[in-house]
Amino acid sequence: MKEVQEILENVTDEKTFLKFVHALIADREPHEGKSIDEVGFTEDWANNTIFQFLEGAVSWAEDSEFGVTQDPCLAQNNWKQFAVFLYCGKVYE
Repeated sequence: MKEVQEILENVTDEKTFLKFVHALIADREPHEGKSIDEVGFTEDWANNTIFQFLEGAVSWAEDSEFGVTQDPCLAQNNWKQFAVFLYCGKVYE
């Protein structure tokens, strides 16, 4: 299976967005319902509760003007912009 980041880079429309979301779900599944001690700390999932996940995503969006300061092309690709928002819920602290 392709890496989540690789799939993220190819988001252009609703079909590729949903492919990314499925990949993100599969990436999260081994961690679901387990404590960090059971899974071991990984940098893959910095935010392990829905609260932390959403807080990380919103913080990224606010800090980066919804990613436009990091990648101006995101302003023209809302599917990828929202995919990056979800991805940042996973990694942004």
